[in-house]
Amino acid sequence: MSQKKFFLVLLVVSSISLLLHHGGHFSWTIKAFLGCPSLRPHPSSGLKPKHTSIAFLKTHKTASTTVQNILFRFAERHNVTVALPVQACDHQFCYPRPFSARFVHPHTVPARIVTSHMRFNGSELRRVLPADALYVTILREPAAMFESLFSYYNQYCLSFKRVPNGSLETFLDAPWRYYRPEEKDSMFAHNTLTFDLGGEKDHTPTDEAYVRGLVRDVERDFSLVMIAEHFDESLVLLRHLLSWDLEDILYVKLNMRGPGSRRSLAAGLPARIRAWNLLDAQLYDHFNASLWRRLAELGAACVGREVRLLRQARDRLVRGCFGGRLPQLRLAAQISNKELRPWQPSAGVDIVGYDLPPNATRPGAVPQEVCLKLIMPEVQYSRRLLRIQSLRYRRNYPMRPPPPLRPALARHRLPVGSFRNFLGHTLTQRPAGSQNRAGRLARFSRRQLS
Repeated sequence: MSQKKFFLVLLVVSSISLLLHHGGHFSWTIKAFLGCPSLRPHPSSGLKPKHTSIAFLKTHKTASTTVQNILFRFAERHNVTVALPVQACDHQFCYPRPFSARFVHPHTVPARIVTSHMRFNGSELRRVLPADALYVTILREPAAMFESLFSYYNQYCLSFKRVPNGSLETFLDAPWRYYRPEEKDSMFAHNTLTFDLGGEKDHTPTDEAYVRGLVRDVERDFSLVMIAEHFDESLVLLRHLLSWDLEDILYVKLNMRGPGSRRSLAAGLPARIRAWNLLDAQLYDHFNASLWRRLAELGAACVGREVRLLRQARDRLVRGCFGGRLPQLRLAAQISNKELRPWQPSAGVDIVGYDLPPNATRPGAVPQEVCLKLIMPEVQYSRRLLRIQSLRYRRNYPMRPPPPLRPALARHRLPVGSFRNFLGHTLTQRPAGSQNRAGRLARFSRRQLS
């Protein structure tokens, strides 16, 4: 054997030994990659670099806060700039207005990741993100999602608030009696997914041409549509799409309602909810089927193996943060660390969170900072990132104005079915509102957490 070949063999053996030695953190790599093809083509051989340009459309009540936390932690770990809203927009991009590049804080550009709530506007997003950005979103089964929306926004959405006794059944008996299309917060009461994706929530749902066009637009714009009911399987696809490691997609569930704030849907209610939100139902059914086609493309054995490894690694991480036990969900008032208290929409809804135990810093435990970020709510983490990125911006550009935004240019489209679809349409830029309207939006957006 030549000296060169011997060196290569020694390098491979050493690398494998190192991976196996680190066990919980790295041994998954060999297991996961065996027989698991990549879904994102790359011209060079060998391991692919991690993709760091991502637009995640954060939809409402779809487990999107958990995905956002994954992206926040990845960005901070890899020193990637996240676009964050200007102060007038609070922690969202002036939702429900269509996204505008002018909603982005000047200290967070040029950005590579966008993941705060917005109403989708592709042409404006292209002014903020690099041309190679991959677009991802998440949907949830409409009946479960609408029950969550009705509970969460019951005191803010007037269409819900005027319903006697806050009864979901009463609302569904005659939704047009309570629903006002042009009213404040009406997007939470009718086809919310369609609205978030930039569609018309009140369009006739039996207009097949419109529905086909809506589906076609989403397929063109988004490289991956995740499904909340199949969250771990969706994360496997996301990992392959972005060429990330298992550690990059570990999570705990965030922004959940407590057991006392949830309700089971009586027989017949899911069908009535889907009928009222028929545009959302058609979107969900299409992309749920699409998800499983993509999982089949990856292979059932591969997906099953990665899901199992993901759950094992997540369990090790969580136990390492919580003193060897699984975490206990707590009401906000029970959480001692204010930075970990989730926002509460109203007195009638309990949003639960986590508190780190006193012994979380014992020898061998996961570093406390890692655990804090893992369970940090959206508002607090957004503020944290803004502080970090503002300091970095001032340090790097002490006398320099913010860089100009990119012009809105059309992007190359790959063949249908590819995981690298790019945005190919242009939407009209909406003018920014007056200072008074910005103030109202700031107060409005503080209530729109999901």
